[in-house]
Amino acid sequence: MSIANVLLVDDEVAFVETMTKRLNKRGLDITAAYGGPEALETLDKDPSIEVVILDVKMPIMDGIETLSEIKKKHPLTEVIMLTGHATVDSAIEGMKRGAFDYLMKPCELDQLIEKVKEAAARKHAQEEKIIQARLKNITGRRT
Repeated sequence: MSIANVLLVDDEVAFVETMTKRLNKRGLDITAAYGGPEALETLDKDPSIEVVILDVKMPIMDGIETLSEIKKKHPLTEVIMLTGHATVDSAIEGMKRGAFDYLMKPCELDQLIEKVKEAAARKHAQEEKIIQARLKNITGRRT
């Protein structure tokens, strides 16, 4: 069983291919997208994706804009921002818009995997709260 179902989004094809192989070997189920529009399309088609690892600097639609759209359409999906061009401003903006965390490229693989595990756990906890609230609503009593 995989640790988490992850969408890896980056416009650098070699980076995506290398990271996909490395993360798959470590127990993550990786789907790749090479830009913001493709990431949004993939999320619309695959509701099993729990965590998005998202590059900040991409052409057409940057990571911050992509993050905003992900949070609008898929609010429970957790997003880890990943960049080689980190600025305090972009980190703050990403966190304001709902990013789970922000890591610098290149990051330690173990650190990234830990963040993915934490993000997936948070998504599962939020989904469980929603289920419990719905059950309470349906049954009219505490669960």
